[in-house]
Amino acid sequence: MSDPWADPSTPTEPGYTGPPPTARPPGQPPFGPPGYGAPYGPPGYGPPPGYGPAYGPPPAYGPPTYGPPPGYGMQLYGGGPFGPPRPPGRPGQVVGAAVLAFVQGALVLIASLYVWFFASVAEVAIEENPTGAPTPAYQFAELGPTLAIVQLASVVLLVAGGILALVRRARISWLVLISAQAVQLVITVYWAVQLQDILGRIVEIGSVLAVFALFFAAFPLISLGLVLFGTGRRWFTGPQA
Repeated sequence: MSDPWADPSTPTEPGYTGPPPTARPPGQPPFGPPGYGAPYGPPGYGPPPGYGPAYGPPPAYGPPTYGPPPGYGMQLYGGGPFGPPRPPGRPGQVVGAAVLAFVQGALVLIASLYVWFFASVAEVAIEENPTGAPTPAYQFAELGPTLAIVQLASVVLLVAGGILALVRRARISWLVLISAQAVQLVITVYWAVQLQDILGRIVEIGSVLAVFALFFAAFPLISLGLVLFGTGRRWFTGPQA
């Protein structure tokens, strides 16, 4: 349509003839596969072949795998996947012997307090009636304080042996524990002999006290049996890793 006010000598511009063609220039491949974008343009319209990755998840897509890589820790430490191998645990015989040492120490501590108490009572009886006090009172008053001190020292040795057996795998720990329990056997036998000698004339009391003294030998015998033979002995005396 021409402008009625335009100069007649000026050439008329061509009118609008529609959108430019959408076909690819000659010699270039069409966009996409045949029929791509057919509703909106001629066949062949679309991106060139190989343009961009195909839609969808990448190959082997999935949640990440957690944990150390294969062989991690084995090459560095020479052990399992999370570090060096754990050392062997302390055998039950050793733990049992240490526990029995603590129990024996508690019993001997209580018995030492009783010995000290009865020795003090015997001394008071002798002071009140020096000539009329019985002969066992003199003997018990003389031996009681010394035996109480010896027993208290054996309690310290028992506790030290039990602690060393639990915290240190060495021959010295084994020797201390054995020595502590052996001292208990010696004290028990001494008490059995002395009670039988002091109170022997009173048959009933002497026999009961002698049996009571032998009761203190039960735990030391069991403890020595646990660490003198088998696994308990090898734990302290065998080669260590």
